[in-house]
Amino acid sequence: MRIRPATPADLPLLQDIERAAGEPFRTLGMTEIADDEPPALELLERFRKAGHAWIAEAEDEESEGDEAEGDAGRPVAYLIGEPVDDAFHIEQVSVHPDAAHRGVGRTLIAYAADRARGQGLTGLTLTTFTEVPWNAPYYERIGFRPLTDPELTPGLRKIRATESAHGLDRWPRVCMYRAMA
Repeated sequence: MRIRPATPADLPLLQDIERAAGEPFRTLGMTEIADDEPPALELLERFRKAGHAWIAEAEDEESEGDEAEGDAGRPVAYLIGEPVDDAFHIEQVSVHPDAAHRGVGRTLIAYAADRARGQGLTGLTLTTFTEVPWNAPYYERIGFRPLTDPELTPGLRKIRATESAHGLDRWPRVCMYRAMA
């Protein structure tokens, strides 16, 4: 797979990836999450202009199996984020279900970590659902750890307050951190 910065033409495709990536939440009874609108084009553009929006593209070998041939270069996942306090906060990482279980998300996170390290940031942060198998349990497997309330930085507290105001606390959530290797 190839990771590259998002272009303006990619942004509607990121919304499509987000919609598809939300569908599995239905199986957990989280229809509100599955039905949630993807990030607005204006928000995606803000991350893109800041240099904090990256895409994973399909390669020829990823086009085998269930996927149509000739999909090389097609975006299959994306990651957006921004510096928050001394860490790079992953606002969203989404992988199209057709590309799931191939290390795409892990590769995007590693790419973001490399960029953050180059900016002098100390780690990665994110917020996620604790009881969704492809959320907190997955992030723990790739080196993130839950943060306790006293460990939350002012920026993370603000992010959590915004999430709570949007109703995301209907399901248990956690802030997580991974130090730079």
